[in-house]
Amino acid sequence: MLGAHAARDQRIGDALWFDDARHLEAHRFLVNEAYLLDAQDYEAWLDLLTEDVHYLMPVRVTTAAGAGFDTSPGMAHFDENKYSLSRRVARFATEHAWTEDPPSRLRHFITNVRTFLADDANHLIVDSAELLFRSRGDVNESTLVSCGREDLLRRDGDALKLARRTIFVDESVLRMQNLAVFL
Repeated sequence: MLGAHAARDQRIGDALWFDDARHLEAHRFLVNEAYLLDAQDYEAWLDLLTEDVHYLMPVRVTTAAGAGFDTSPGMAHFDENKYSLSRRVARFATEHAWTEDPPSRLRHFITNVRTFLADDANHLIVDSAELLFRSRGDVNESTLVSCGREDLLRRDGDALKLARRTIFVDESVLRMQNLAVFL
């Protein structure tokens, strides 16, 4: 089963108010993370992840209204843990990372952030919308990827870390040449 090892915390109640300190901390986490991804500082980005992180992007499908599902069961573009994410990051430093040579120009726009309390007091569940702009080289068309994300942030000392991310892209057919980027 995809994501069987992931934390199962559920949200409690309504979204926190936007001036709640926990919401502000979660929002700050997402903005700082986006900055690291834009700067392609992937080693620093890995430090924001828990050791048991689950990073999942299920395949979206178009179905009839009322079908009860909009992802393909058992299929995902990403179904990763910290080890597999770290191997992808390590590959960027090799001559075999042709999908990112020359490197993409990236801009992660994060909006519609809503923060919820979770079953575990050390966790926050955060919904956000993301728009990724990606440009490669001088002749390729730039691309946009729009998605919604549900994150589980875990308190680790004085900081938050990403324990789970589920990414729901807004298209069933991705128009990007490759998925060598992080959302």
